[in-house]
Amino acid sequence: MLRQLPRWAWIGGGLLAFIAGMINAVGFMGFRHQAITHLTGTATLMGVAAAEGNRGELLHWALAILAFLGGAVLSGFIVQQHTLKLGRRYGVALMVESALLFAAVPLIHAGSDAGLYLASIACGLQNAMASTYSGATFRTTHLSGIFTDLGIYLGQRLRGLEVDHLRIQVCVLVAGSFIAGSAVGALAFGVMAERTLLVPAVMTGAIGLVYAIYRHRHLAD
Repeated sequence: MLRQLPRWAWIGGGLLAFIAGMINAVGFMGFRHQAITHLTGTATLMGVAAAEGNRGELLHWALAILAFLGGAVLSGFIVQQHTLKLGRRYGVALMVESALLFAAVPLIHAGSDAGLYLASIACGLQNAMASTYSGATFRTTHLSGIFTDLGIYLGQRLRGLEVDHLRIQVCVLVAGSFIAGSAVGALAFGVMAERTLLVPAVMTGAIGLVYAIYRHRHLAD
């Protein structure tokens, strides 16, 4: 049961959820109008395409799923652990995510599905990187589990049972940050269109660089 959360995890979790919200807003408002940060709708659309015999759409959704999966594989290769702990190679993972988002921008702006696949790899990488903390799920790119956990804890509270209040705060933090990121992403899209992805690209790169410098100094001590 999650009992405590260090300040760096609060800040990092909120920022990553905000970034994911921005990325997903671009996906929905872009030329494909599709989710990028999670796969539930994508898997459904893949099933629909299979039922309709639409090979082109079937291939597209399959590649989107494989791209997200590939990002998670990349995270496992870089970070090597699924539990959050300060000192691991998150800086490298975040800078790779940044590079993927930068590369995705001109492709998405040109209406190429390849840009969406790169963005999906970035989101799979991010979601796997921030997987668990103290045994509790800590996802930053989708909210189904977050709202499920929140509902369970609130239901238990209504029954007078003891609940993990800190976990509720984490759910509120991630959901609120994701929604705020989506709102900012939508507003920015009206001005910058697909180039809105440059904002999360810069943010992940900057966060990754700062963390990498901190990790280097910490390991040198």
